[in-house]
Amino acid sequence: MAGGYMGKVLWVDLAKGKLKDEALDEKDCRDYIGGYGYGAKIVYERQKAKVDPLGPEAILGFMTGPITGSNSAFGPRYTVLCKSPLTGGWGDANSGGEFGPNLKFAGYDGVFFTGISAKPVYLFIKDGKAELRDASKLWGKDATETEKALQDELGKNIRVACIGPSGEKLSLIAAVMNDEGRAAARSGVGAVMGSKRLKAIAVTGGAKVPAANTTELQRVSREAVKGLTPAFKDLFSKYGTPGITAGSALSGDSPVKNWDGIGVKDFPNPNTISDEAVLARTEKPYGCYRCPVRCGGIMKGPAGEYQYEPGQHRPEYETLCMFGTNLLNNNLESIMKANDICNRYGLDTISAGAVIAFTIDCYENGVITKADTGGIEMTWGNHRSIVAMTEKLAKREGFGDVIADGVKMAAERIGKGADKYAMHVGGEELPAHDSKFGFDLAATYRLDPTPGRHTQGREGITPPGVAPAFDPKSFSGRGLAHYRTSNLNQVMNSLGMCMFHYMMLANGDAVPALLNAVTGWDTTIDSLIKVGERIQDLRQAFNIREGINPMKFKVPPRTLGIPPQKEGPLAGVTVDEKTLLEEYMAEMDWDPKTAKPSKKRLLELG
Repeated sequence: MAGGYMGKVLWVDLAKGKLKDEALDEKDCRDYIGGYGYGAKIVYERQKAKVDPLGPEAILGFMTGPITGSNSAFGPRYTVLCKSPLTGGWGDANSGGEFGPNLKFAGYDGVFFTGISAKPVYLFIKDGKAELRDASKLWGKDATETEKALQDELGKNIRVACIGPSGEKLSLIAAVMNDEGRAAARSGVGAVMGSKRLKAIAVTGGAKVPAANTTELQRVSREAVKGLTPAFKDLFSKYGTPGITAGSALSGDSPVKNWDGIGVKDFPNPNTISDEAVLARTEKPYGCYRCPVRCGGIMKGPAGEYQYEPGQHRPEYETLCMFGTNLLNNNLESIMKANDICNRYGLDTISAGAVIAFTIDCYENGVITKADTGGIEMTWGNHRSIVAMTEKLAKREGFGDVIADGVKMAAERIGKGADKYAMHVGGEELPAHDSKFGFDLAATYRLDPTPGRHTQGREGITPPGVAPAFDPKSFSGRGLAHYRTSNLNQVMNSLGMCMFHYMMLANGDAVPALLNAVTGWDTTIDSLIKVGERIQDLRQAFNIREGINPMKFKVPPRTLGIPPQKEGPLAGVTVDEKTLLEEYMAEMDWDPKTAKPSKKRLLELG
């Protein structure tokens, strides 16, 4: 077996309580790497089409990649994968922290679950031995309580991935939590875990991730760390992602007022929820496994009217925007409280913030009233109402039950034209990056098999040599760049490598160099881009088989600049989505009407 792999995955039949080891297929590792690449291969082949994502036939997987847990400085991540109950298609979410590496130290590259348990259970893996245990006493506890309870029972060196009450109650925007505040958040993966009555996975072990060439891996890793773009690394080391909040709000990158506002006009002082303001509330930095940047933070206790325990994880950029700029809320303490609620109950803060924005928009436009919201006055910038409704959402109480499954379901339940205010693509709430600012995101939001995902396409900084240059003000000429970068992103998610590290690299060739040192392979950037295309096509084939045609998705007009804004940095901008889609699909060889990969290209990719 190549270096970087433990060589086996665990299969757990929750209905029968049976566990079985399965050896990794080395050819599949070459073709699909690991993470959601290898996971997509397994789920596509072994799960029938059109199964209920919350039913017993649905497969839920936890996968690492060859970089995860290795001596590389860049490998903290694992991926949760399944059929998404939120979109009805391919679903995945990944997270950093310590859980992914420790799953490998416990002896496994991944775990796959089938069936539904008759009672709440958790999986315990220690040094290659696994068993299911009763989780009845854990059911109902929040994610932080669950993690601490398992560590009290099993030992402080235990690492836990679990769901909170929102996952138990099958909220379709529920997340899987680890390390008391890291989240595999998107696609409703927490609801799938809850549907199986699987409360948690607890792992520990002393195994080492093998490397083909340890000396070379240390050398390449040191060089890659030295080569991180200084300005980017320094910004993230000091502030983390909150360091870009103010700039994004004023540039037009982050959504404002449910995508209908203008930052410089409607949210002119974003510094109240950005960089220095957040840093002042930070107790100490936090870093994922072997991270040289340490962009996370552990927060001080409450400083205002909201009560929460000290030690919560710092709200990230997406949370600060979705509960801040997008709600016209400049009260940082309320955002920290909302973040704490989401982390404890196990909710995706992007989707939670988006559905609160949807609620306010509906309220302000008379679609719903106080009678609907249980007396909560849902107005722009009303931080007390925002926190109160977030609690209702987390508990599925009152109007919170209406919105607990995301904006698409909420709009269908409310009716009366509420869909006008539902900012989603294919059922997934849009994140805090505006395609009017970053044009390529328009193609990603529609065409990626997990729609509405900023981490899958051409976002942010691209290492030299990865993608060709193009006119940043033009919509044409982007197809090849988007093809190369988005396919390499598929590889990042399969390696277990942090996307931020990849974005900071001054030399794109560091990625194959790290992988080659770990595995003993001879990959190049170009060969990895083809691997990424294979992974992307398989994820897309999954959706095609489920009957999904992304070209029929209704993209919210205001996210494309229809009509264009009349002032601010994005004044007059309307996204030429047609050109972006056509160019990307031409590079991928997808049918322009159905986004179906061609038979010829699928055969070429094996």
